Amino acid sequence: MKRTLLALICCAVLLPAKTYKGAEYRSKESFTYGRFEVRLKSTYRDGMLTSFFTYNDDYPATEWNEIDIEILGRYRDVVQFNPITPGQLNHVSHCRVPFDPAADFHDYGFEWTPDYIAWFVDGVEMHRQTGAHIAQMNLPQKIMMNIWPPVYSGWVGLWDENALPAFTYYDWVRYSSYTPDSGNVGTGNSFTVQWKDEFTEWDTTRWQKATHTFNGNNCDFIPANAVFKDGYLILCLTKQDAVGYTDNTGPFVKHARAEENGVMIRFTEELDSVSAQTPSTYINSAYPVTAAVLQDDGQSVLLTMTNYHRDSVANVIVNNVKDRSAARNPSGVKNAVLIKSAPLTFPVKVNCGGGALNDFLPDQEWGPAAEYGRMDGALYSNTATSSGPADPQLFRSEANGIVKYRFRVPNGTYSVTLLMAENFFTQQGKRNFSVSAEESLFISKLDLVRDAGYRVQHSRTISAVPVKDGVLDIHFMAEIDNAVVNAIIVTPVVASINSRTPYVPERPVLGQNFPNPFNGRTLIPVTAVQDEAMTLRIFDALGRIIHEQTLGHLTRGEHMIPWDSRTASGHSVATGLYMYSVEGKTFRSMKKMLLVR
Repeated sequence: MKRTLLALICCAVLLPAKTYKGAEYRSKESFTYGRFEVRLKSTYRDGMLTSFFTYNDDYPATEWNEIDIEILGRYRDVVQFNPITPGQLNHVSHCRVPFDPAADFHDYGFEWTPDYIAWFVDGVEMHRQTGAHIAQMNLPQKIMMNIWPPVYSGWVGLWDENALPAFTYYDWVRYSSYTPDSGNVGTGNSFTVQWKDEFTEWDTTRWQKATHTFNGNNCDFIPANAVFKDGYLILCLTKQDAVGYTDNTGPFVKHARAEENGVMIRFTEELDSVSAQTPSTYINSAYPVTAAVLQDDGQSVLLTMTNYHRDSVANVIVNNVKDRSAARNPSGVKNAVLIKSAPLTFPVKVNCGGGALNDFLPDQEWGPAAEYGRMDGALYSNTATSSGPADPQLFRSEANGIVKYRFRVPNGTYSVTLLMAENFFTQQGKRNFSVSAEESLFISKLDLVRDAGYRVQHSRTISAVPVKDGVLDIHFMAEIDNAVVNAIIVTPVVASINSRTPYVPERPVLGQNFPNPFNGRTLIPVTAVQDEAMTLRIFDALGRIIHEQTLGHLTRGEHMIPWDSRTASGHSVATGLYMYSVEGKTFRSMKKMLLVR
């Protein structure tokens, strides 16, 4: 949640009143060990975050203890986990999730024991930490939830007050005490449910509304912004003159880009689908708008225009697009001036963490005017000499603690190569991270010292990465310490590139389940190429069918099929290797997956 360099103090301090007002809801009681769970829907806004965490509120009289689940509003597929130990030492892990946390409610939680801390999403264990630092997490902590805007844009993205108000919805919170081998929930039934609050009202015996702020927080927490309505606790982030759960502000144009296939306009909030997709809402006298399509994020609209060419259109007038609030607030008339960045030329080579070097582009942060760039992470340089075939200068800079690297590219298929070297740790077990490109995991728990050596160049390539939305996402997921990358090379599979047609393979594809290994629930990706009836089957190690599910006619495109091993009817589903298959009239494919109890 808060990095060592932030020096945030979650206690009341005397600071001047701030322009923005947020909310924090915290338990009166403190807890030591247990299973802490919440069901929530976050907010999708740059510059702010939603949280569920525990914190030792006696700091600084005693040591720092904190366990975090944070959903940063700049991402649509990332959840951050972090235990903070004495000395405010962070142990951050970013986990990619196969859904948008702001689109719907999901269950999040963690188990805190003397031996491990494990984080869960929708009942599936996503990350676990053990080791000496866990033993330092031994002080009573309060349960807390908040919404706030950190001042650190490199971490959470650029702040824009026009995105206010913003709301996070909490459905319930549950606490289970740690009762090893004698409980009724959690891993090994080692936890016993003590209470669950459904948030029908403010239980003043258990909870309090915060009235403080801290350094690094761009808002004050106020009671008026913790609201109970329709069975939810709603935490609000607002301007100081419009507090509470009220939205009287229409959407603003965040930015607009001239793309190859049309104009993409991004707004500050989710839009009403009718007004957003009415072509007459958008005006350009020279190039009439023929179609307006609201994108999956709910905030972006792609405009198709008559005789459109990206170099010819300078602006679009937006005429009263409405938001998705109950009031359907209009935007008013806005002039959207278009960003026109030069498209990338291939192959794209980036010197991560450093400047331009030979044919490698300089590192930069991602933004609306950028064709490539990183999200989060710090830039480190050194004078180390690495052994290997590539230019050693590339390995004297690195992006450290990176979460994503993004490239704007035409839809199609790409080869991605990462160049890396361990220039800090001399022993294995000190750094461990995974990497996915789009939805495909292609590096699992890489330890550079173990897998390559100290100051030895290491490269990994995934040869076929499909891009369907015009942006290639490379996602870095830290397991131990921070993920690092020294250089990235992106090369198109030329025959596949088509900037106007979404990527769909020529034949159905069965993807690798996520997460894998898994504990309980997993998701199985299936891409269909026609309206075809399909069936999912799960087999044990002896080849026996333990689950069979008719998927029906899957429409063209990607589908995520959930399977929960805990509800497999009539079968004992224990730790072990399993096979899963999807079969249709023209297609049958099978893959392995590992269940870990």
